[in-house]
Amino acid sequence: MAKNEFDIIKHYFAQQQLHRDDVALAIGDDCALVDVPADHYVAVSTDSLVAGTHFLADADPALVAYKALASNLSDLAAMGATPAWVSLALTLPTIDEAWLAPFCHSFFELANQYNIQLIGGDTTKGPLSITLTVQGLVPRGQALTRSGAQVGDDVYVTGNLGDSAAGLTLILNQHHCDANLASVLVERHFKASPRISVGESLRGIASAALDISDGVVADVKHIVDRSKVAIEIDVEQLPLSAELLAFCGGDRQRAQQLALSSGEEYELCFTAPTAKRDALKAALAHTNVKYSCIGKVKAGSNLSLLQLGKPLTWQLSGWDHFVVTNN
Repeated sequence: MAKNEFDIIKHYFAQQQLHRDDVALAIGDDCALVDVPADHYVAVSTDSLVAGTHFLADADPALVAYKALASNLSDLAAMGATPAWVSLALTLPTIDEAWLAPFCHSFFELANQYNIQLIGGDTTKGPLSITLTVQGLVPRGQALTRSGAQVGDDVYVTGNLGDSAAGLTLILNQHHCDANLASVLVERHFKASPRISVGESLRGIASAALDISDGVVADVKHIVDRSKVAIEIDVEQLPLSAELLAFCGGDRQRAQQLALSSGEEYELCFTAPTAKRDALKAALAHTNVKYSCIGKVKAGSNLSLLQLGKPLTWQLSGWDHFVVTNN
């Protein structure tokens, strides 16, 4: 039985079977040592998940672990980086082995799937929170950023949009629907698929990219700001799942609004020149990931929504961690 921080590390976090050749020293010393291949950058991202903000305190720990790592892997995907190493800082109210066991099993299962090794971190006592720092590798000169969009580029998203918001609404008991439908949407909230293969395939094709963590209307504005362009989104082209439409009772406008504002989707949004449409199709064919063209990059400095060629005045906002505090 784990009695202290060092027991937790020994029994739960030093047990990953995956051992990458580029890790010279991992858990057990003051620092980890890793070997970076020549002509590569290290892409680094840190995110925290806090009970009461990102997940309910009584949520399934296996789902919490998956969501924590998947959301961080999504940041690497957005940069076109290949996952390599991860550090975990875990704060627990008490040593709860019934919580730790499924958390670690789920965490390592996903980590092994993406060939990412846990190389260090910290455990401490306090309100339940999880902080991950993921590191990946990207060839020099090939990283995807938010600042390269050009006038005339197409705007794309992967997957479907809005399901995560629908799942969260069900988790918070703010909506009721068929049990099977609810199960699907709740799982999509917790278990997004990091688009690593898509990000890697977009190197040399996409002009700008990011992942959708705060909602399309919020995140696309980052490309607008960093690239100094305008973007038009055609709401009729938003990819909507059959489950989202069923959740919305067939109300397509409501589904479109959820698709635009839903946070924690962890799909990729990217821009690419029209001339590279065929190259894009060929590059993503092996990923088996759906992607949709939803708009166009224009001259200017704003984000606008269109429907059948006419401007919309919907007042939508994305996810805000300092406003929404009960999920």
